[in-house]
Amino acid sequence: MASLKFIALSGTTGATENLYVYEYGNDMIVVDCGVGFPDPEMLGVDLVIPDFSYIVKNKNKLRGILVTHGHEDHLGALPFLLKEVNAPIYATRLTAAFIEDKMADYEVKHARLSVIDPERLPAQAGDFKIKLGVFEISAFRVSHSVPDAVGLAINTPEGTMMHVPDYKFDWSSVDRKPFDVQKAVILASRGVLALASDALGSTTPGHTESESVLEERIEAVITKAKNRVFFTTISSNISRMQQAIHAAEKTGRKVAFVGRSMERKAEIARSLGYLHYSSNIEVDARAAARLPKNKVLLIISGCYGQPGSALHRVSEDDHRFLHIDPNDMVIFSADPAPPGSKMRVDYVVDRLLEKQVDVHYYDLQEDLHVSGHGSQEDIRLLFGLIKPKYFIPIGGTVRHMRAYSQLAQGLGAEPGNVFELMPGDSVEFERGVAKRGKRMPVRSILVDGLGVGDVGNIVLRDRRILSREGFVIAIMQFDSAAKALSGTPELVTRGFVFEKDSKEVLQKGVDKLIAHAKKENLNQHQLKEIAVDTLERFFFEELERRPMILPVVIEV
Repeated sequence: MASLKFIALSGTTGATENLYVYEYGNDMIVVDCGVGFPDPEMLGVDLVIPDFSYIVKNKNKLRGILVTHGHEDHLGALPFLLKEVNAPIYATRLTAAFIEDKMADYEVKHARLSVIDPERLPAQAGDFKIKLGVFEISAFRVSHSVPDAVGLAINTPEGTMMHVPDYKFDWSSVDRKPFDVQKAVILASRGVLALASDALGSTTPGHTESESVLEERIEAVITKAKNRVFFTTISSNISRMQQAIHAAEKTGRKVAFVGRSMERKAEIARSLGYLHYSSNIEVDARAAARLPKNKVLLIISGCYGQPGSALHRVSEDDHRFLHIDPNDMVIFSADPAPPGSKMRVDYVVDRLLEKQVDVHYYDLQEDLHVSGHGSQEDIRLLFGLIKPKYFIPIGGTVRHMRAYSQLAQGLGAEPGNVFELMPGDSVEFERGVAKRGKRMPVRSILVDGLGVGDVGNIVLRDRRILSREGFVIAIMQFDSAAKALSGTPELVTRGFVFEKDSKEVLQKGVDKLIAHAKKENLNQHQLKEIAVDTLERFFFEELERRPMILPVVIEV
């Protein structure tokens, strides 16, 4: 007899890379497919994506992919997955447009997109609209920091699963479309087997503030600005953009969008009616640079300090046409510390402060950002509305899962009815009873330029050594007839010591190498090993440094 499987391939321990699988017999659906962002020690890595191996192995079962909202940690890995599988994608109108734009970037031409309409109420609890194999799905609107976000009710042969990532209860949201409690309750009214829901706010007391409270705060700060204002948030946070535009209108400023991601997201959102402003308020970014400084607000990408982003380049005086001046203002309105970003944001803030820019950022406690994730009281409210038998925390870290579990137990859940899942863990449901299932082997896949998965721990280790210690190239001649070292080796260094000032120590290294390589019947491989071993030992004893030694043998 088949059982229902819920598999958290990723998305439970790092607050990104959301990817979940529901499987029953010969049918499988995927919910969300997001990217992660590299930690500072992942040198040169652009993105981290989930391990799709299990999905690819079972791609004949895959009936569809459902995407709940437009943030990169929920949709950014889709182009990589679709290079391995071919399945229809279901998303709301705005999310589908963001996906379409991303597919164009990656030249994925076979994507099949269908738009979900979460607005219409079901006639009854069993009125599910999307049929994918044995799964029947209905979407309901939730509040989040990007419009058009949804939760999912998934009807299965074992019962109804509710999947509610990234939500809060915002009764006065910027788009005036709050969490659709009525529809969620109707869909849950026949009983819910399990709830998989957002855990990221489980350590924060109370209710999460409404997005609407920010507009007055943002306007108050902008009113004080004497020069240009640079406003930065994540490019998919359409509600925050709308608030910045309202503040610009009230303070008599023109608005320009700077950075490709910001420009494209704003264009898409406005064309679909999710972003509202008159044509005469928007100006081209180049034209904005020529306007009076007190008449401009630039909505600019780079709130997480991403190298190469528009704000990062501005802070480095490296932008093609924008230059930031003393007394210009920069407003950060985004999560102050998403995984892997804090160090980069701090760097940009420090560069701006050095330039005497008026920077409004997280350390000032001005409350210019509110979370898109429900806090403890929001989570308790969802539990009370849905009344699931089993609970699965998603979208947070280990500590968030544990806090979520304690909230559920505080409302009467049995400890064994809450499943804290690590990446690859699964839960199996059979005849209404849940148990831990088989663990799927997974690993994080690193994307570096055009390479996917070709950078692993060994490559990262080498990059860290190179970044800290530099390298030494040992160029040696090898007499193949005598089977011995010939002539005097040459040492070339980069990032280790300055050669002109370190001739003496490098010569000692050469002498050591010659002394250790005076052996008969050597082959080239043995000579390389002698060079690495001798020079590593010598430089550590002499300088307490461990540069990477790269032996080069030239046969003569």
